[in-house]
Amino acid sequence: MERPVIGYSSEAVKLRSVNSYRIALANVPFPSSPDESITIAENAIAQAAGERASIICFPEAFIPGLRGVGHSIPPADRKFLERAWSTLALAAAASNIAVILSTERIREDGALLISALVINADGSRAGFQDKVQLDPTEEGNYTPGTGRRVFRAGALTFGISICHEGWRYPETVRDCVRLGAQVVFHPHLHEAEPGSYRPQAFADPANTFHEKAALCRAAENTCYFATVNYASEGSPTTSAVVNPDGTLLAWQPYGQAGLLIADIDLDAATGLLASRYKPTA
Repeated sequence: MERPVIGYSSEAVKLRSVNSYRIALANVPFPSSPDESITIAENAIAQAAGERASIICFPEAFIPGLRGVGHSIPPADRKFLERAWSTLALAAAASNIAVILSTERIREDGALLISALVINADGSRAGFQDKVQLDPTEEGNYTPGTGRRVFRAGALTFGISICHEGWRYPETVRDCVRLGAQVVFHPHLHEAEPGSYRPQAFADPANTFHEKAALCRAAENTCYFATVNYASEGSPTTSAVVNPDGTLLAWQPYGQAGLLIADIDLDAATGLLASRYKPTA
């Protein structure tokens, strides 16, 4: 039997704003193979476009899947990555939707990076945002990147802070907002450990600190923070969109595959608090 790709789609959270913008977060299962990662992404892109989203973001290193977390991933392959990027650029163009494609990237010197390829709605490539701050457990497989930038998708200016960066290094979000980002997308992977607590509500006091950090990243920078996880049973965190005042706009049921879709008010993302930051050194 063919494995289901998207099993659930939440109702869009709708705002009455003349400057609203619809985003989609792909809360999808970990792919069983590199080829399946392409198939899942193609289907999610088409579904997000059908929901009239203008951009979709995938969880960390979804192409071909993150290494070192208990899943079998083949050796990094430039030809596979190029095929995946080209196939999904065609899918983006066919659906007229921008894509934040979380992926591995092989640098010219052979170093393997965790990255995100931004694909424009016409299928052209806007560029990469590499993961700069690695978790210590990732250093055996990956090399840190450098630099922080922002991208445009229609009326939206956005940045990307990948997993460990956004949880533990607030400056990775602040730097994006100071460059003009209204939303910072946060692709991550967070799976349950054996015997761990299984959360039921976003940012409940019994949950780990991670979801509280998501609320802080939005409130301390007056931006939207859009965090996207894989769908897995008992996941300690889930995909969510946080308002610029630190309140929760929308969240995906834990472990449930599907798209989280929300309309955000670009006028609310002023970046005020980020702009007032003054380094102490």
